[in-house]
Amino acid sequence: MLSAPTVLIVEDNYLLLEMLTRLCEREGMRVLTASSGEAALTTLRDGGEAIDWLLTDILLPGLIDGWAVAAAFRDRHPRRPVIYASTVAQIEGRSVPGSLFIRKPFQAREIAELASALVASHAKASLAGDGGHRVTG
Repeated sequence: MLSAPTVLIVEDNYLLLEMLTRLCEREGMRVLTASSGEAALTTLRDGGEAIDWLLTDILLPGLIDGWAVAAAFRDRHPRRPVIYASTVAQIEGRSVPGSLFIRKPFQAREIAELASALVASHAKASLAGDGGHRVTG
């Protein structure tokens, strides 16, 4: 039996965080959440090995932004997917290879499609024997 992929969602808007959590759970994912960069770094430190992909807002409250969260995630897991979400238009140049950028506001369907694709990729990679931690696309 394949284990469910785990996503860490970092979002300071509570309603959006709840919607994203429900969408990913509906796609069969295990979801961890954080509403600040500091909370996300704690989650990465305490359980980061289990996280298969990251969905992070860029602009977060506090001193730690989404870029720093993604950098910490990529330090631990350079091949695992990162999805950045923000209302800011001028960030395309900062994203890292193997990552995606979604501009807010986005449609729930877009996230559901991404989540579904990542679940399928995880299952395919798990069957291939690499633990499901392959960046696709």
